[in-house]
Amino acid sequence: MDDERNVHFALNDHFFDFVHDWNYKIYLTVGGYGSSKSYHVAVKLIKKLLEEKRKALVVREVFDTIRDSCFDLLQEVAEAMEVTDYITFTTSPMRVRFSNGSRIIFKGMDKPTKLKSLNGVSIVWIEECSEVKYAGFKEILGRLRHPTMSNHIILSTNPVSKSNWVYRHFFQNDAAKVKIKILDDEELYQKRIVVIGNTYYHHSTVDDNYFVPEDYITQLDELQQCDPDLYRVARKGRFGVNGKLVFPQFEVMPYSNGMEEIRRIRHPLKKNGMDFGFVESYNALLRLVIDQDEKILYIIWEYYSRDKDDTEIEKDIDEFRQTQELIKADCAEPKTIRYFRKQGFRMQSCRKFKGSRAAYTKKVKRFKKIICLDSCPNTISELQELTFKEDKDGNIVEDEFNIDPHTLSAIWYALDDYEVEDLKGENLRRRI
Repeated sequence: MDDERNVHFALNDHFFDFVHDWNYKIYLTVGGYGSSKSYHVAVKLIKKLLEEKRKALVVREVFDTIRDSCFDLLQEVAEAMEVTDYITFTTSPMRVRFSNGSRIIFKGMDKPTKLKSLNGVSIVWIEECSEVKYAGFKEILGRLRHPTMSNHIILSTNPVSKSNWVYRHFFQNDAAKVKIKILDDEELYQKRIVVIGNTYYHHSTVDDNYFVPEDYITQLDELQQCDPDLYRVARKGRFGVNGKLVFPQFEVMPYSNGMEEIRRIRHPLKKNGMDFGFVESYNALLRLVIDQDEKILYIIWEYYSRDKDDTEIEKDIDEFRQTQELIKADCAEPKTIRYFRKQGFRMQSCRKFKGSRAAYTKKVKRFKKIICLDSCPNTISELQELTFKEDKDGNIVEDEFNIDPHTLSAIWYALDDYEVEDLKGENLRRRI
């Protein structure tokens, strides 16, 4: 501080190094419920802004959630540190001002136009970063470049699905065309603090918080019996699958191995399906092979694109025009289908009816195995850890998911005229 007054405040031991370290650009703090990670991010931020005149930005995905979370927490921490004489909190506009000229501003990623400029910002705190879109994180990463001060991004989150961008960016991305492995999350759980390059990793659980009530820990421990998925996240602070998997039989296989298996199928049935997108959603075209005897669905090839018009897509998938393979496509786009038919593609509309999303999903679930070749990274990304949404009472919604899986829509359409043997052992029915 400018007047060199000492500030005394309590820290949990496991966070001492995190609070005082500013040697790296990115700080990723991952932890379970009640681990005090957000509290110590607030301590770290306030301490730095008291010591140096800086401008910091605090971000959440939805701006309206900031007041009752980050803003209130910063106030609470300032009071605990007994530095409120040096800091002014205002709610309209929401802002924090320090007596030495430092400032904290707040923005939501749900209003991206407000992030066009990070002028003067040298520190960004992204709270609940797993809820922020990957594009938003990359936007901040690319724009944070103060010319004279060190630049830092602090990310805090509970560990969510391994399909979330946080895991794939900072740990491992098996869905990428070239598999990326930066850090094994098990290593972080064991070492607790790991530094790789310019990124400081910090893992915590409620056991690291000396100030949490004992009955709160007991509540978290009880989750092990009633909700193992939530127990893994809340109590153990570990990544994994959150919710009920849509396709627990989904597996990834090396391309060469998968093609060898397909060559051994006695009567392989080939299907193709396409879901149309444009700016926000994706075009997804998949080639499928069905082993009818073993009841295995193979996903062997994918086309996945966004922000392309019909003429561009036509060039991208020209091989289907040359081979005259039948494509079953989204019936909600009759004009698009008509265009491709005029260009020489063998394309037909799928069927849709009330309840078709749930019915088609159940159809896909009837396969004993769903094997996706590793040459289809976007399909892996969408389907490997796809989970059902739940209603307010915790009941599964059978036709809604944690993401919008375009590749699943392509599978629905491809299998539009195919029936899979159900659990009652009925004969396979083919309507070609």
